[in-house]
Amino acid sequence: MKVSEVESGEISKGASSSSSPSKRRMKRGLAIMDFILRIFAATSTLGSAVSMGTAKQTMPFATRFVRFKVVYHDLPTFVFFVTANSIVCGYLVLSLALSFFHIVRTISVKSRILLVFLDTVMFGLLTSGASAAAAIVNIAHYGNSSANWFPFCQQYNYFCGRISGSLIGSFIAVVVFIILILMSEISISKH
Repeated sequence: MKVSEVESGEISKGASSSSSPSKRRMKRGLAIMDFILRIFAATSTLGSAVSMGTAKQTMPFATRFVRFKVVYHDLPTFVFFVTANSIVCGYLVLSLALSFFHIVRTISVKSRILLVFLDTVMFGLLTSGASAAAAIVNIAHYGNSSANWFPFCQQYNYFCGRISGSLIGSFIAVVVFIILILMSEISISKH
């Protein structure tokens, strides 16, 4: 008693082979988009680290013996921000090789799982660095009257502009990491 019809929920061999090329094309498209987004996130984190790392300003009305100067490494939060962005940028550059491997071999699953795990760790590191620096930048712009912390961005406009710009680049990279993790999960779930 051979049954020639395919029951509901089952897939015949002919049907799976015809849908396989479209799945491969979709996975290859996701892998190419993953590669492009990694390059974009790497440049974003590199720009943020360089922008914050080179931010410094000296007040124009300095006396002969006293100069008022602000540098990013005066605040440990900004040092953590630069370190976190540098580590994430290095990771993204190194992960480009694995991302390119996924373009060539679309069926690899274990390396995608490793990449999702490492992406999640780097996402947490980047988010914590950007959030901590955002809190300090908020105080620099608006101060905190109950703690008697006065805003200093009225005096140091150039410095505050640089650190605010570096935060924008870092939060763009955070959004790109969210997209990368979701795309990798979609690619893994299609197996």
